[in-house]
Amino acid sequence: MKPAGLFIYNVTCRVDAGIADDWLIWMRATHIPRVLATGLFTHHRILRLLDTGDDDAQTFAVQYFTTGREAYDRYLAEHAPSLRREVSERWGEAVLSFRTFMEVIN
Repeated sequence: MKPAGLFIYNVTCRVDAGIADDWLIWMRATHIPRVLATGLFTHHRILRLLDTGDDDAQTFAVQYFTTGREAYDRYLAEHAPSLRREVSERWGEAVLSFRTFMEVIN
């Protein structure tokens, strides 16, 4: 039997340089705790991309870990719309995001 997998819901965000510090504080204090409060992810990590060549923005990857596709699908159906709307209303086009769902292989 294959052991339970580990999956990552990755949200990559391009954040205007002028708001990057405030955005990061808000993510840590407000948004990430709300995502984790859904009970569908076990933990998270935040990464800053280096050498993006964009002086007008900083790029971050916020990774949420889960053990199954079902939890991710439930998150998308039940929680993602309101949480994404909140980000959009607060930051507008100063934060541009794209999302991927990945399986940890090794």
